[in-house]
Amino acid sequence: MLPIRLDHRPATLIASARALALHSGDHTAVTLITPDGNATLTYRAFFDEAARYAHALEEAGVGPQDLVVLVLQHGPDVLHAFWGAMLLGAIPSIFPFLTPKLDPDRYYESVRALVELSEVKAVVTFPDQQPALEAHLRDIPTLGAILNVADLEPAGSLDDYLDRMPAGPDDTAFLQHSSGSTGLQKGVMLSHRAVLNQVAAYSHAIRLTPDDVIASWLPLYHDMGLIAGFVTPIVQGIPLVLMSPFHWVREPAILLHAIQQYGATLCWLPNFAYSFLATRVRPSALEGLDLTSLRAVINCSEPVRADSHRAFTERYTAYGLRPEALATCYAMAENTFAVTQSAVGQPPHVDVVDRDTLMTARVARPAEGDRPAVEMVSCGAPIPNTTIRVVDAERHDLPERHVGEIALRGDCMLSGYYHRAEATEQAITDGWFFTGDLGYVADGELYITGRQKDLIINSGKNIYPQDIENALNDISGVHPGRVVAFGVPNDQLGTEDIAVVCEVETEDIEQQAQIGREIRARIVQTADVMARYVHLVGPKWLLKTSSGKVARAANRQKFLDEQASEE
Repeated sequence: MLPIRLDHRPATLIASARALALHSGDHTAVTLITPDGNATLTYRAFFDEAARYAHALEEAGVGPQDLVVLVLQHGPDVLHAFWGAMLLGAIPSIFPFLTPKLDPDRYYESVRALVELSEVKAVVTFPDQQPALEAHLRDIPTLGAILNVADLEPAGSLDDYLDRMPAGPDDTAFLQHSSGSTGLQKGVMLSHRAVLNQVAAYSHAIRLTPDDVIASWLPLYHDMGLIAGFVTPIVQGIPLVLMSPFHWVREPAILLHAIQQYGATLCWLPNFAYSFLATRVRPSALEGLDLTSLRAVINCSEPVRADSHRAFTERYTAYGLRPEALATCYAMAENTFAVTQSAVGQPPHVDVVDRDTLMTARVARPAEGDRPAVEMVSCGAPIPNTTIRVVDAERHDLPERHVGEIALRGDCMLSGYYHRAEATEQAITDGWFFTGDLGYVADGELYITGRQKDLIINSGKNIYPQDIENALNDISGVHPGRVVAFGVPNDQLGTEDIAVVCEVETEDIEQQAQIGREIRARIVQTADVMARYVHLVGPKWLLKTSSGKVARAANRQKFLDEQASEE
Protein backbone atom coordinates (compact mmCIF):
# COMPACT_ATOMS: atom_id res chain seq x y z
CA MET A 1 0.00 0.00 0.00
CA LEU A 2 1.51 3.33 -1.05
CA PRO A 3 1.40 6.31 1.33
CA ILE A 4 -1.71 8.37 0.72
CA ARG A 5 -1.22 11.45 -1.45
CA LEU A 6 -2.52 14.95 -1.18
CA ASP A 7 -5.08 14.27 -3.90
CA HIS A 8 -6.27 10.82 -2.80
CA ARG A 9 -7.15 9.70 0.71
CA PRO A 10 -9.87 7.92 2.68
CA ALA A 11 -12.62 10.09 4.13
CA THR A 12 -12.07 9.08 7.76
CA LEU A 13 -9.54 7.28 9.91
CA ILE A 14 -12.12 4.49 10.22
CA ALA A 15 -12.15 4.08 6.44
CA SER A 16 -8.35 4.04 6.54
CA ALA A 17 -8.42 1.22 9.11
CA ARG A 18 -10.84 -0.71 6.91
CA ALA A 19 -8.57 -0.38 3.86
CA LEU A 20 -5.50 -1.41 5.82
CA ALA A 21 -7.18 -4.47 7.37
CA LEU A 22 -8.54 -5.64 4.02
CA HIS A 23 -5.60 -4.89 1.72
CA SER A 24 -2.52 -4.90 3.98
CA GLY A 25 -3.65 -7.39 6.62
CA ASP A 26 -0.53 -9.55 6.47
CA HIS A 27 1.91 -6.63 6.44
CA THR A 28 3.76 -5.58 9.59
CA ALA A 29 2.07 -2.72 11.39
CA VAL A 30 3.92 -2.42 14.70
CA THR A 31 6.92 -4.01 16.33
CA LEU A 32 6.85 -3.46 20.09
CA ILE A 33 10.19 -3.45 21.89
CA THR A 34 9.93 -4.26 25.59
CA PRO A 35 12.36 -5.34 28.33
CA ASP A 36 10.83 -8.82 28.02
CA GLY A 37 11.38 -9.11 24.26
CA ASN A 38 9.97 -7.90 20.96
CA ALA A 39 6.55 -8.61 19.46
CA THR A 40 5.32 -7.90 15.94
CA LEU A 41 1.70 -7.32 14.93
CA THR A 42 0.28 -7.40 11.42
CA TYR A 43 -2.43 -4.93 10.45
CA ARG A 44 -5.09 -7.60 10.73
CA ALA A 45 -3.91 -8.61 14.22
CA PHE A 46 -3.63 -4.97 15.27
CA PHE A 47 -7.17 -4.09 14.26
CA ASP A 48 -8.55 -7.40 15.58
CA GLU A 49 -7.34 -6.30 19.02
CA ALA A 50 -8.78 -2.83 18.44
CA ALA A 51 -12.14 -4.48 17.73
CA ARG A 52 -11.98 -6.20 21.14
CA TYR A 53 -11.77 -2.78 22.78
CA ALA A 54 -14.53 -1.46 20.54
CA HIS A 55 -16.78 -4.28 21.73
CA ALA A 56 -16.00 -3.63 25.42
CA LEU A 57 -16.65 0.08 25.05
CA GLU A 58 -19.88 -0.55 23.20
CA GLU A 59 -21.02 -2.95 25.94
CA ALA A 60 -20.30 -0.15 28.44
CA GLY A 61 -22.67 2.16 26.57
CA VAL A 62 -20.13 4.16 24.58
CA GLY A 63 -21.36 5.40 21.21
CA PRO A 64 -20.38 7.82 18.43
CA GLN A 65 -18.84 11.11 19.60
CA ASP A 66 -18.67 9.97 23.24
CA LEU A 67 -15.36 10.91 24.87
CA VAL A 68 -13.16 8.05 26.12
CA VAL A 69 -10.11 8.81 28.28
CA LEU A 70 -7.25 6.31 28.22
CA VAL A 71 -5.18 6.23 31.41
CA LEU A 72 -2.80 3.55 30.20
CA GLN A 73 0.93 3.04 30.24
CA HIS A 74 2.81 2.93 26.96
CA GLY A 75 2.22 -0.45 25.36
CA PRO A 76 -0.20 -2.50 23.23
CA ASP A 77 -3.29 -1.73 25.34
CA VAL A 78 -3.19 2.01 24.69
CA LEU A 79 -2.60 1.47 20.96
CA HIS A 80 -5.57 -0.89 20.60
CA ALA A 81 -7.89 1.10 22.87
CA PHE A 82 -7.21 4.26 20.87
CA TRP A 83 -8.22 2.69 17.58
CA GLY A 84 -10.98 0.65 19.19
CA ALA A 85 -12.70 3.82 20.35
CA MET A 86 -12.44 5.30 16.86
CA LEU A 87 -13.95 2.16 15.28
CA LEU A 88 -17.09 3.04 17.27
CA GLY A 89 -16.97 6.65 16.18
CA ALA A 90 -16.11 7.59 19.78
CA ILE A 91 -13.44 10.17 20.63
CA PRO A 92 -10.34 8.77 22.38
CA SER A 93 -7.96 10.94 24.38
CA ILE A 94 -4.73 9.59 25.85
CA PHE A 95 -3.96 10.86 29.35
CA PRO A 96 -0.44 10.83 30.85
CA PHE A 97 -0.01 7.91 33.21
CA LEU A 98 0.87 8.73 36.83
CA THR A 99 4.65 8.63 37.28
CA PRO A 100 6.98 9.57 40.17
CA LYS A 101 7.51 12.96 38.46
CA LEU A 102 3.86 13.93 38.97
CA ASP A 103 2.31 14.84 42.29
CA PRO A 104 -0.49 12.27 42.90
CA ASP A 105 -2.92 14.75 44.45
CA ARG A 106 -2.52 17.29 41.65
CA TYR A 107 -2.69 14.49 39.08
CA TYR A 108 -5.98 13.07 40.33
CA GLU A 109 -7.44 16.56 40.77
CA SER A 110 -6.69 17.28 37.10
CA VAL A 111 -8.17 13.94 36.01
CA ARG A 112 -11.40 14.71 37.83
CA ALA A 113 -11.53 18.27 36.48
CA LEU A 114 -11.11 16.97 32.92
CA VAL A 115 -13.68 14.21 33.30
CA GLU A 116 -16.24 16.64 34.73
CA LEU A 117 -15.60 19.45 32.25
CA SER A 118 -15.51 17.20 29.20
CA GLU A 119 -18.40 14.92 30.21
CA VAL A 120 -16.26 11.83 29.70
CA LYS A 121 -18.29 8.70 29.02
CA ALA A 122 -15.69 6.06 29.89
CA VAL A 123 -12.20 5.72 31.32
CA VAL A 124 -9.94 2.78 30.42
CA THR A 125 -7.09 1.93 32.77
CA PHE A 126 -4.97 -0.82 34.36
CA PRO A 127 -5.96 -2.87 37.46
CA ASP A 128 -3.57 -1.08 39.83
CA GLN A 129 -4.88 2.33 38.76
CA GLN A 130 -8.58 1.49 38.85
CA PRO A 131 -9.22 1.82 42.63
CA ALA A 132 -7.66 5.29 42.81
CA LEU A 133 -9.59 6.48 39.76
CA GLU A 134 -12.85 5.10 41.13
CA ALA A 135 -12.23 6.92 44.40
CA HIS A 136 -11.46 10.26 42.72
CA LEU A 137 -14.11 10.06 40.00
CA ARG A 138 -17.11 9.00 42.07
CA ASP A 139 -20.40 10.87 41.73
CA ILE A 140 -19.72 12.24 38.22
CA PRO A 141 -23.10 11.74 36.53
CA THR A 142 -21.86 11.68 32.93
CA LEU A 143 -19.21 9.00 33.58
CA GLY A 144 -20.66 5.67 32.53
CA ALA A 145 -17.80 3.27 33.27
CA ILE A 146 -14.21 2.86 34.42
CA LEU A 147 -12.98 -0.14 32.48
CA ASN A 148 -10.13 -2.37 33.60
CA VAL A 149 -8.13 -3.80 30.69
CA ALA A 150 -7.63 -7.06 32.58
CA ASP A 151 -11.39 -7.63 32.61
CA LEU A 152 -11.90 -7.16 28.87
CA GLU A 153 -13.00 -10.41 27.29
CA PRO A 154 -11.66 -11.28 23.82
CA ALA A 155 -15.08 -10.78 22.26
CA GLY A 156 -16.19 -9.01 19.13
CA SER A 157 -14.82 -9.33 15.63
CA LEU A 158 -13.20 -6.80 13.35
CA ASP A 159 -15.72 -7.80 10.70
CA ASP A 160 -18.43 -6.42 12.99
CA TYR A 161 -16.93 -2.95 12.63
CA LEU A 162 -15.41 -2.78 9.15
CA ASP A 163 -18.68 -1.97 7.42
CA ARG A 164 -19.75 0.63 9.96
CA MET A 165 -19.14 4.28 9.25
CA PRO A 166 -20.13 5.87 12.58
CA ALA A 167 -18.28 9.14 11.93
CA GLY A 168 -18.02 11.60 9.06
CA PRO A 169 -14.98 13.55 7.82
CA ASP A 170 -15.80 16.61 9.92
CA ASP A 171 -16.61 14.73 13.13
CA THR A 172 -13.98 14.81 15.86
CA ALA A 173 -11.60 11.85 15.55
CA PHE A 174 -9.72 12.32 18.83
CA LEU A 175 -8.52 14.91 21.30
CA GLN A 176 -4.97 15.99 21.95
CA HIS A 177 -4.33 17.93 25.13
CA SER A 178 -1.81 20.58 25.98
CA SER A 179 0.59 19.52 28.72
CA GLY A 180 0.88 21.16 32.11
CA SER A 181 2.20 20.66 35.61
CA THR A 182 -1.29 19.72 36.75
CA GLY A 183 -2.00 17.26 33.95
CA LEU A 184 -4.06 17.82 30.85
CA GLN A 185 -5.50 21.19 30.02
CA LYS A 186 -7.30 22.32 26.85
CA GLY A 187 -8.57 19.46 24.69
CA VAL A 188 -7.71 20.09 21.03
CA MET A 189 -10.51 18.77 18.81
CA LEU A 190 -9.20 17.26 15.58
CA SER A 191 -11.54 16.08 12.84
CA HIS A 192 -10.91 13.03 10.69
CA ARG A 193 -10.46 15.38 7.74
CA ALA A 194 -7.87 17.53 9.53
CA VAL A 195 -5.85 14.51 10.67
CA LEU A 196 -5.79 12.94 7.22
CA ASN A 197 -4.90 16.28 5.66
CA GLN A 198 -1.96 16.53 8.05
CA VAL A 199 -0.82 12.97 7.36
CA ALA A 200 -0.88 13.57 3.61
CA ALA A 201 0.77 17.00 3.70
CA TYR A 202 3.46 16.00 6.14
CA SER A 203 4.18 12.77 4.27
CA HIS A 204 4.79 14.96 1.22
CA ALA A 205 7.08 17.29 3.21
CA ILE A 206 9.29 14.44 4.47
CA ARG A 207 9.08 12.51 1.17
CA LEU A 208 7.61 9.42 2.82
CA THR A 209 7.89 6.23 0.74
CA PRO A 210 6.80 2.59 1.15
CA ASP A 211 10.42 1.73 1.97
CA ASP A 212 10.46 3.87 5.11
CA VAL A 213 10.46 2.48 8.65
CA ILE A 214 9.72 4.74 11.64
CA ALA A 215 11.25 4.23 15.09
CA SER A 216 9.86 6.00 18.16
CA TRP A 217 10.02 6.06 21.95
CA LEU A 218 7.89 9.20 22.28
CA PRO A 219 4.91 9.37 24.68
CA LEU A 220 1.57 9.05 22.92
CA TYR A 221 -0.17 11.79 24.90
CA HIS A 222 2.04 14.33 23.10
CA ASP A 223 1.43 15.36 19.47
CA MET A 224 4.91 14.35 18.30
CA GLY A 225 4.53 10.83 19.63
CA LEU A 226 0.87 10.43 18.71
CA ILE A 227 0.98 11.77 15.14
CA ALA A 228 4.56 11.30 13.92
CA GLY A 229 5.23 8.19 15.99
CA PHE A 230 1.89 6.37 15.74
CA VAL A 231 -1.00 7.70 13.62
CA THR A 232 1.05 8.58 10.53
CA PRO A 233 2.84 5.23 10.15
CA ILE A 234 -0.35 3.26 10.88
CA VAL A 235 -2.43 5.24 8.37
CA GLN A 236 0.29 5.20 5.72
CA GLY A 237 1.07 1.50 6.01
CA ILE A 238 4.64 2.21 7.13
CA PRO A 239 6.22 -0.25 9.61
CA LEU A 240 6.51 1.23 13.10
CA VAL A 241 9.08 0.20 15.71
CA LEU A 242 7.83 1.38 19.10
CA MET A 243 9.23 1.38 22.61
CA SER A 244 8.20 2.88 25.93
CA PRO A 245 9.66 6.27 26.92
CA PHE A 246 10.36 4.82 30.38
CA HIS A 247 12.34 1.98 28.81
CA TRP A 248 14.23 4.44 26.59
CA VAL A 249 15.20 6.75 29.47
CA ARG A 250 16.63 3.78 31.37
CA GLU A 251 18.39 2.36 28.30
CA PRO A 252 18.75 5.09 25.63
CA ALA A 253 20.84 2.82 23.40
CA ILE A 254 17.79 0.64 22.69
CA LEU A 255 16.55 3.23 20.20
CA LEU A 256 19.84 3.19 18.33
CA HIS A 257 19.99 -0.60 18.14
CA ALA A 258 16.33 -0.79 17.09
CA ILE A 259 17.14 1.60 14.23
CA GLN A 260 19.91 -0.75 13.13
CA GLN A 261 17.98 -3.99 13.64
CA TYR A 262 14.86 -2.90 11.75
CA GLY A 263 16.48 -0.55 9.23
CA ALA A 264 14.60 2.49 10.49
CA THR A 265 14.81 5.50 8.22
CA LEU A 266 12.91 8.15 10.21
CA CYS A 267 12.93 9.22 13.84
CA TRP A 268 11.60 12.28 15.70
CA LEU A 269 13.26 13.63 18.84
CA PRO A 270 12.78 16.60 21.15
CA ASN A 271 15.86 18.79 21.46
CA PHE A 272 16.94 17.45 24.86
CA ALA A 273 17.20 13.92 23.43
CA TYR A 274 20.07 14.91 21.11
CA SER A 275 22.22 15.95 24.06
CA PHE A 276 20.96 13.02 26.13
CA LEU A 277 21.97 10.49 23.48
CA ALA A 278 25.28 12.26 22.93
CA THR A 279 26.30 12.11 26.59
CA ARG A 280 24.40 9.32 28.35
CA VAL A 281 25.19 6.25 26.21
CA ARG A 282 28.26 4.26 27.22
CA PRO A 283 30.81 3.50 24.48
CA SER A 284 30.44 -0.22 25.20
CA ALA A 285 26.73 0.03 24.29
CA LEU A 286 27.63 1.29 20.82
CA GLU A 287 29.89 -1.53 19.67
CA GLY A 288 28.92 -2.61 16.17
CA LEU A 289 26.28 0.11 15.82
CA ASP A 290 25.30 1.07 12.27
CA LEU A 291 23.01 4.09 11.70
CA THR A 292 23.39 4.32 7.93
CA SER A 293 19.70 3.49 7.37
CA LEU A 294 18.61 6.83 8.86
CA ARG A 295 17.67 9.43 6.29
CA ALA A 296 16.10 11.89 8.74
CA VAL A 297 16.32 12.50 12.48
CA ILE A 298 13.84 15.33 13.01
CA ASN A 299 14.20 17.76 15.91
CA CYS A 300 10.80 18.92 17.06
CA SER A 301 8.65 20.26 19.93
CA GLU A 302 10.85 23.01 21.38
CA PRO A 303 13.39 25.64 20.19
CA VAL A 304 16.15 23.79 18.35
CA ARG A 305 19.73 24.30 19.52
CA ALA A 306 22.68 24.13 17.16
CA ASP A 307 25.00 22.89 19.92
CA SER A 308 22.71 19.90 20.54
CA HIS A 309 22.89 19.01 16.85
CA ARG A 310 26.67 19.34 16.86
CA ALA A 311 27.05 17.13 19.93
CA PHE A 312 24.80 14.45 18.43
CA THR A 313 26.57 14.53 15.06
CA GLU A 314 30.04 14.41 16.62
CA ARG A 315 29.08 11.39 18.71
CA TYR A 316 27.40 9.33 15.98
CA THR A 317 29.09 10.20 12.69
CA ALA A 318 31.52 7.37 13.37
CA TYR A 319 28.54 5.00 13.48
CA GLY A 320 27.19 5.91 10.05
CA LEU A 321 25.01 8.94 10.88
CA ARG A 322 25.14 11.40 8.01
CA PRO A 323 25.11 15.09 9.05
CA GLU A 324 22.55 15.82 6.33
CA ALA A 325 20.14 13.43 8.10
CA LEU A 326 19.50 16.03 10.79
CA ALA A 327 16.27 17.92 10.15
CA THR A 328 13.86 20.18 12.04
CA CYS A 329 10.15 20.73 12.42
CA TYR A 330 7.86 23.23 14.16
CA ALA A 331 4.72 21.52 15.39
CA MET A 332 1.75 21.84 17.71
CA ALA A 333 -1.38 19.90 18.58
CA GLU A 334 -3.59 22.70 17.25
CA ASN A 335 -2.36 21.99 13.71
CA THR A 336 -2.60 18.23 14.36
CA PHE A 337 1.20 18.17 14.31
CA ALA A 338 3.61 19.78 11.83
CA VAL A 339 3.41 23.43 10.80
CA THR A 340 6.81 23.64 9.10
CA GLN A 341 9.50 21.16 8.08
CA SER A 342 13.09 21.69 6.95
CA ALA A 343 14.21 20.14 3.68
CA VAL A 344 15.00 16.46 4.21
CA GLY A 345 18.44 15.48 2.94
CA GLN A 346 20.28 18.65 3.87
CA PRO A 347 21.13 20.16 7.27
CA PRO A 348 18.80 22.92 8.47
CA HIS A 349 20.10 26.44 8.01
CA VAL A 350 21.74 28.09 11.04
CA ASP A 351 21.14 31.85 11.15
CA VAL A 352 23.82 33.67 13.18
CA VAL A 353 22.24 36.90 14.40
CA ASP A 354 23.32 39.87 16.50
CA ARG A 355 22.40 39.13 20.11
CA ASP A 356 21.85 42.70 21.28
CA THR A 357 19.64 43.66 18.34
CA LEU A 358 17.54 40.55 18.88
CA MET A 359 17.11 41.40 22.57
CA THR A 360 16.45 45.13 22.30
CA ALA A 361 14.91 45.76 18.88
CA ARG A 362 13.44 42.26 18.36
CA VAL A 363 15.08 42.10 14.96
CA ALA A 364 17.18 39.12 13.82
CA ARG A 365 19.97 41.02 12.09
CA PRO A 366 22.87 38.92 10.76
CA ALA A 367 25.87 39.18 13.08
CA GLU A 368 28.91 41.17 12.02
CA GLY A 369 32.45 41.32 13.35
CA ASP A 370 33.10 40.45 16.97
CA ARG A 371 29.73 41.49 18.34
CA PRO A 372 27.97 38.91 20.57
CA ALA A 373 25.94 36.53 18.41
CA VAL A 374 23.20 33.93 18.76
CA GLU A 375 22.77 30.81 16.60
CA MET A 376 19.18 30.34 15.44
CA VAL A 377 18.26 27.05 13.76
CA SER A 378 15.65 27.09 11.00
CA CYS A 379 12.50 25.03 11.47
CA GLY A 380 11.94 25.02 7.72
CA ALA A 381 9.12 26.18 5.47
CA PRO A 382 5.38 25.59 5.93
CA ILE A 383 4.05 22.17 4.94
CA PRO A 384 1.59 22.05 1.99
CA ASN A 385 -1.73 23.84 2.57
CA THR A 386 -0.50 25.58 5.75
CA THR A 387 0.29 29.30 5.79
CA ILE A 388 2.10 31.24 8.52
CA ARG A 389 2.35 34.91 9.48
CA VAL A 390 4.43 36.81 12.03
CA VAL A 391 2.49 39.64 13.67
CA ASP A 392 2.97 42.40 16.23
CA ALA A 393 0.90 43.03 19.36
CA GLU A 394 -1.91 44.55 17.25
CA ARG A 395 -1.73 41.52 14.92
CA HIS A 396 -0.35 43.48 11.99
CA ASP A 397 2.06 41.63 9.73
CA LEU A 398 5.75 42.19 10.43
CA PRO A 399 8.55 42.29 7.83
CA GLU A 400 11.07 39.48 7.50
CA ARG A 401 13.52 39.14 10.38
CA HIS A 402 11.24 40.98 12.83
CA VAL A 403 10.27 38.91 15.88
CA GLY A 404 6.56 38.60 16.61
CA GLU A 405 3.81 36.13 17.35
CA ILE A 406 3.38 33.27 14.90
CA ALA A 407 -0.09 32.75 13.43
CA LEU A 408 -1.12 29.90 11.14
CA ARG A 409 -3.98 28.88 8.90
CA GLY A 410 -4.55 25.68 6.98
CA ASP A 411 -6.58 22.51 6.51
CA CYS A 412 -5.00 20.57 9.42
CA MET A 413 -6.21 22.89 12.16
CA LEU A 414 -8.26 22.14 15.22
CA SER A 415 -12.03 22.48 15.13
CA GLY A 416 -11.82 24.14 18.54
CA TYR A 417 -11.09 23.38 22.18
CA TYR A 418 -13.41 20.74 23.60
CA HIS A 419 -16.11 22.35 25.76
CA ARG A 420 -14.02 25.54 25.84
CA ALA A 421 -15.79 27.98 23.49
CA GLU A 422 -14.22 31.04 25.10
CA ALA A 423 -10.69 29.67 24.71
CA THR A 424 -11.46 28.84 21.06
CA GLU A 425 -12.65 32.38 20.36
CA GLN A 426 -9.52 33.85 21.94
CA ALA A 427 -7.17 31.66 19.89
CA ILE A 428 -8.81 31.78 16.44
CA THR A 429 -9.64 34.99 14.56
CA ASP A 430 -10.85 35.04 10.93
CA GLY A 431 -9.56 31.51 10.44
CA TRP A 432 -6.09 32.28 11.86
CA PHE A 433 -4.80 30.46 14.93
CA PHE A 434 -2.55 32.64 17.08
CA THR A 435 0.01 30.33 18.63
CA GLY A 436 1.54 32.34 21.46
CA ASP A 437 4.96 31.37 20.08
CA LEU A 438 7.47 34.02 19.05
CA GLY A 439 9.68 33.84 16.01
CA TYR A 440 10.68 35.37 12.70
CA VAL A 441 10.83 34.45 9.03
CA ALA A 442 13.98 34.75 6.90
CA ASP A 443 14.18 33.61 3.27
CA GLY A 444 10.85 31.83 3.64
CA GLU A 445 11.89 29.74 6.64
CA LEU A 446 10.68 29.99 10.24
CA TYR A 447 12.87 30.49 13.31
CA ILE A 448 11.43 30.06 16.81
CA THR A 449 12.69 32.32 19.58
CA GLY A 450 10.43 31.28 22.47
CA ARG A 451 7.01 31.50 24.09
CA GLN A 452 5.30 34.87 24.40
CA LYS A 453 4.08 34.13 27.93
CA ASP A 454 7.61 33.16 29.07
CA LEU A 455 9.41 36.22 27.69
CA ILE A 456 11.25 38.24 30.35
CA ILE A 457 11.50 42.00 29.73
CA ASN A 458 14.42 43.31 31.79
CA SER A 459 15.30 47.01 31.43
CA GLY A 460 14.03 47.04 27.85
CA LYS A 461 15.75 43.80 26.85
CA ASN A 462 13.76 40.77 25.70
CA ILE A 463 15.21 37.72 27.45
CA TYR A 464 14.24 34.21 26.46
CA PRO A 465 14.40 32.02 29.57
CA GLN A 466 15.46 28.91 27.68
CA ASP A 467 18.68 30.67 26.67
CA ILE A 468 19.57 31.19 30.33
CA GLU A 469 18.51 27.67 31.28
CA ASN A 470 20.62 26.07 28.55
CA ALA A 471 23.63 28.15 29.57
CA LEU A 472 23.48 26.83 33.14
CA ASN A 473 22.94 23.13 32.53
CA ASP A 474 26.63 22.24 32.27
CA ILE A 475 27.79 24.07 35.40
CA SER A 476 29.45 21.62 37.76
CA GLY A 477 27.09 20.81 40.62
CA VAL A 478 23.90 21.83 38.79
CA HIS A 479 21.65 18.90 37.93
CA PRO A 480 21.30 18.95 34.11
CA GLY A 481 17.79 19.72 32.94
CA ARG A 482 16.68 20.85 36.40
CA VAL A 483 16.99 24.59 35.88
CA VAL A 484 14.26 27.16 35.38
CA ALA A 485 14.41 30.91 34.67
CA PHE A 486 11.54 33.41 34.81
CA GLY A 487 10.72 37.05 35.39
CA VAL A 488 9.63 38.53 38.72
CA PRO A 489 7.91 41.95 38.66
CA ASN A 490 9.86 44.84 40.16
CA ASP A 491 7.16 47.45 40.68
CA GLN A 492 9.61 50.02 42.05
CA LEU A 493 11.71 50.04 38.87
CA GLY A 494 8.87 49.18 36.49
CA THR A 495 10.66 46.18 35.02
CA GLU A 496 11.12 42.45 35.58
CA ASP A 497 13.94 41.00 37.63
CA ILE A 498 15.48 37.74 36.51
CA ALA A 499 15.16 34.76 38.81
CA VAL A 500 16.64 31.29 38.36
CA VAL A 501 15.99 28.18 40.40
CA CYS A 502 18.49 25.34 40.10
CA GLU A 503 18.53 21.92 41.66
CA VAL A 504 22.07 21.25 42.90
CA GLU A 505 23.86 18.08 43.91
CA THR A 506 25.50 19.34 47.10
CA GLU A 507 24.44 20.70 50.46
CA ASP A 508 27.88 22.14 51.24
CA ILE A 509 27.52 25.90 51.84
CA GLU A 510 30.86 26.85 50.26
CA GLN A 511 30.22 24.72 47.19
CA GLN A 512 26.76 26.23 46.80
CA ALA A 513 28.26 29.73 47.04
CA GLN A 514 30.70 28.87 44.26
CA ILE A 515 27.88 27.44 42.13
CA GLY A 516 25.88 30.65 42.71
CA ARG A 517 28.80 32.81 41.56
CA GLU A 518 29.25 30.70 38.44
CA ILE A 519 25.52 30.93 37.66
CA ARG A 520 25.55 34.73 37.92
CA ALA A 521 28.67 35.02 35.78
CA ARG A 522 27.27 32.68 33.12
CA ILE A 523 24.02 34.69 32.89
CA VAL A 524 25.99 37.90 32.31
CA GLN A 525 28.05 36.19 29.61
CA THR A 526 24.98 34.74 27.91
CA ALA A 527 22.46 37.56 28.06
CA ASP A 528 24.38 40.61 29.32
CA VAL A 529 21.99 40.95 32.25
CA MET A 530 22.20 40.38 36.00
CA ALA A 531 20.08 37.86 37.88
CA ARG A 532 18.56 39.27 41.06
CA TYR A 533 17.52 35.89 42.44
CA VAL A 534 19.60 32.71 42.29
CA HIS A 535 17.72 30.08 44.28
CA LEU A 536 19.55 26.78 44.83
CA VAL A 537 17.35 23.87 45.87
CA GLY A 538 17.56 20.15 46.45
CA PRO A 539 16.38 17.24 44.30
CA LYS A 540 12.74 17.10 43.14
CA TRP A 541 11.99 20.74 44.07
CA LEU A 542 11.14 21.71 40.51
CA LEU A 543 7.73 20.90 39.09
CA LYS A 544 7.53 19.33 35.63
CA THR A 545 4.78 19.14 33.06
CA SER A 546 3.15 15.88 32.03
CA SER A 547 5.46 15.82 28.98
CA GLY A 548 8.56 16.06 31.17
CA LYS A 549 9.45 19.72 30.70
CA VAL A 550 10.16 22.06 33.59
CA ALA A 551 6.96 24.06 34.19
CA ARG A 552 8.00 27.72 34.29
CA ALA A 553 4.70 29.20 35.44
CA ALA A 554 4.17 26.65 38.21
CA ASN A 555 7.75 26.96 39.44
CA ARG A 556 7.55 30.74 39.33
CA GLN A 557 4.49 30.60 41.57
CA LYS A 558 6.16 28.11 43.91
CA PHE A 559 9.19 30.43 44.17
CA LEU A 560 7.00 33.49 44.86
CA ASP A 561 5.03 31.57 47.49
CA GLU A 562 8.25 30.63 49.27
CA GLN A 563 9.53 34.21 49.08
CA ALA A 564 6.27 35.51 50.54
CA SER A 565 6.36 33.01 53.41
CA GLU A 566 9.87 34.14 54.36
CA GLU A 567 8.95 37.85 54.56
